[in-house]
Amino acid sequence: MRRKILVNVVGVLLAFLLGALVLLIQGYNPLEVYFRLFQYSLAPGKIAYTLSNSVPLVLTGLSASVAFASGAINLGQPGQLLIGGLLATVGGLYLHLPPLLMIPALLILSMIGGALWSGVAAVFKYWFNMSEFITTLMLNMIADYFTYWAITYPFFEKNATYPQTPLISKGGWMPEWGNFNSSILVMLLAFLVIWFIVNRATAGYEWRISGQNSLFSRLGGVNISKNYMMVMLLTGALAGLAGGMVVTAGPHRFIKDIGANYAWDGVMIAMVANTDIILTLVYGIFFGILQTGAVGMELITAVPKELIQVLQAVIVLIVVSGRVYFETLFTKLEARRKLKEMVS
Repeated sequence: MRRKILVNVVGVLLAFLLGALVLLIQGYNPLEVYFRLFQYSLAPGKIAYTLSNSVPLVLTGLSASVAFASGAINLGQPGQLLIGGLLATVGGLYLHLPPLLMIPALLILSMIGGALWSGVAAVFKYWFNMSEFITTLMLNMIADYFTYWAITYPFFEKNATYPQTPLISKGGWMPEWGNFNSSILVMLLAFLVIWFIVNRATAGYEWRISGQNSLFSRLGGVNISKNYMMVMLLTGALAGLAGGMVVTAGPHRFIKDIGANYAWDGVMIAMVANTDIILTLVYGIFFGILQTGAVGMELITAVPKELIQVLQAVIVLIVVSGRVYFETLFTKLEARRKLKEMVS
């Protein structure tokens, strides 16, 4: 575990060094830029806001991590997020319940929406042996156009100048205490549930074994088809929950482009975390820090916030491509150290 942490830290530091080089070439002061980046996102009054921005990143990252670790190729998080957010919005428009019932109902609706959308790809794989790599990607496009149609026709807010729905019932708004949004608690609860399933439950063990060697797991009596379906539904539900959280935590309505790049960032997070559940949480929060701080960085230093997207991509490239090299290097260094201790 210590070596895994070291590999990731070295990769992130190298990415920041490359980013600093780019900033120097462009005529900016890297130290000031990075200082403003973290100052804006980690200031006492901003930490809670930063964590709130991390919620959809962590949830979509968990969705991708569980899928990839289990051998399922679910790249449908963008569409599943949108469908989950739309169902939560529709529920928020037509259900009128006390907050204690309303909020769980909307979150369950969002999870059902995401699971149904990923379930379509799973059924195509199960019945017609269609590659989920293709179907999940295509379903993203369908979800994008379908939700756009929904918010411009049947659920369009009258007199609005932008494609959006009316506000959902206030009973469905996630509670806030100052700058702290309760969506953070939901995200942490989802993380604990997923960590327990993957690391302590029989199902999680079977998923991981199937992802590492499907033939071995099949010969060992694992029901591959059943586990595949469970993984697809669960990961779709996580992505759908991310959409529900985006709506219920604010802006409390479904607007065009509400999904932003949350889902694709979540896929990147799963890749850089190497599907490790704890590292997925860490990188989800870290990417949230970068994206939140980018706003303040641009305001104060005039460095375009798009630099953070480049930095995120560089982090992924360095950590993923250098993972084997760094682990080999650290193994050799440790072996040499032990050899010296034995000789001395």
